[in-house]
Amino acid sequence: MLYERWREILRESRDAIALRDLPSARQWTFEELDAAAQSQAAEGRVTFPTGSGPEFVISVLQAWRHGQITCPLEASQSPPEFPEPPKGIVHLKVTSATTGPAKLVAFTAEQLAADAQNIVATMGLRRDWPNAAFISLANSYGFSNLVTPLLLHGIPLAIGGAALPEVVRAACEKLGDITLPSVPALWRAWCDAGAISSSVRLAISAGAPLPLSLEREAFNRFGLKIHNFYGATECGGIAYDTSPAPRVDAACIGTPMRNVALQVNAAGCLLVRGSNVGETYWPAPADSLGGGTYVTADLAELQDGLVFLRGRASDVINIAGRKVSPEHIEGILAGHPSVRECLVFGVPSTDVQRGETIVACIVQRAGITADELRRFVLARAESWHAPREFWFVDSLAANTRGKLSRTAWRERFLRRQCAS
Repeated sequence: MLYERWREILRESRDAIALRDLPSARQWTFEELDAAAQSQAAEGRVTFPTGSGPEFVISVLQAWRHGQITCPLEASQSPPEFPEPPKGIVHLKVTSATTGPAKLVAFTAEQLAADAQNIVATMGLRRDWPNAAFISLANSYGFSNLVTPLLLHGIPLAIGGAALPEVVRAACEKLGDITLPSVPALWRAWCDAGAISSSVRLAISAGAPLPLSLEREAFNRFGLKIHNFYGATECGGIAYDTSPAPRVDAACIGTPMRNVALQVNAAGCLLVRGSNVGETYWPAPADSLGGGTYVTADLAELQDGLVFLRGRASDVINIAGRKVSPEHIEGILAGHPSVRECLVFGVPSTDVQRGETIVACIVQRAGITADELRRFVLARAESWHAPREFWFVDSLAANTRGKLSRTAWRERFLRRQCAS
C-alpha cells in the first residue's frame, strides 16, 4: 500500500524537487529519488533506517519497495532483537523511554498512512512550503511530520543539517517559504539568536511542552505563531493548536487532530481513538494499546473542544496524601521573569508522613535566590505546593527527541544528594 501510494505521488510530481540535502548541496527530483531506492538491494526482513540524512529517506523507500519492515533508529541506538512481528506489520517505532524502558510499537500500512493524512490535513502542510528538517528523522515526530508527508503526500523535504542558529538562518534564506517543525529547546535557541526568518510560514513545536513565554516572545519579536503539537509514539498526532495567536493557558494543547477522537477515562487519563493508533506493543502487548485505542498516561480535561493536560499520572507528587501536578508548579515558576527554564519532580522525603519533597530545577535568566522563588510560589498557590529544594543548573538538556525526563533528573538529584 505504501509503495503504491508513493508511485501515485511519483506520477503527479515526477520532475519536481522532492529532497534536498543542504550540507552537501545535493538534491533529488521525485523520479531521481525513486531511482535511488531501486538502485539498492534489499537485505533481511527488517531494515533499520538511521540518522537524519538523505540516505534515511532512501532506505525507507527501498524498504517499502521490497516489502520490508522498517524500524527507524537514532545514530546512537543499536538494532533491537525481537521475534517476527504479526502479519501485516510494516513499521516499528521505538518509544522515547522517558517513563520506563523503551518498547516497540507495531504499525500496519493503513495506520501509518492515516497518521500522515491527519497531520497534513490538520496542519495544512503544502507542497509550496517545503518541510525543513533540523530534527531527527528517526523519532516518531520527525518520521510522521517529515518523512511520510514527503513519500505519501509529495511535501518536499529539505534536510538542514546542524541546528545552529546561523545554519538555520542561512537555510531560510536559501529555501524561501518553508514549514519548520522543531522542539522547544531549538526554538528557544533560535529565538535568542534572532535566527527566526520571515520565510518560516508555518512553525510547529512538539516533543515537549512549549512554554507560553517562548510562544509569546516569538510572536511579539518575529510575528511568528509557533503551533503547539502533541502526539505519542503509539499513535502519532493527537492534538494541535490551530489558533493564530499565542495561547493564554499553557495547559491547553489545542484541539483534536482530524479523524482522532478523544475522551477522558475514569482514572482521568486521555484516551485516543482513531485509524492512526498503532496495532500493538511488540513483542509484549499491553491493555493500553490495541483495537484502535490508546490509553495515555497523561491526565487531561476536555473543555469546549479544547484539550488541557494536567500532568502525567506517574509524575503526580504526593505531599502528605495531597496530590500536586509538577506541571502546575512549573507553570507558576515559569511566570517569574528570572526563570528561563524549570523542571519539577518529587523525591522521597525523610519525613515518612510527608511522603515526598518537591524539587525544582531552575535555569536562571538573572540572579534569583531559592527564598525569592519560594515566596513567589507561595503568593500564587497553596503552601504545600512550594518546592522545598531548589537546584540551580546551567541547562535542562533535552534528549535527541526534545524531551526532558523527570526520571533522569530525579536520579541525578538523588545521586548528587548521596555524594554530598
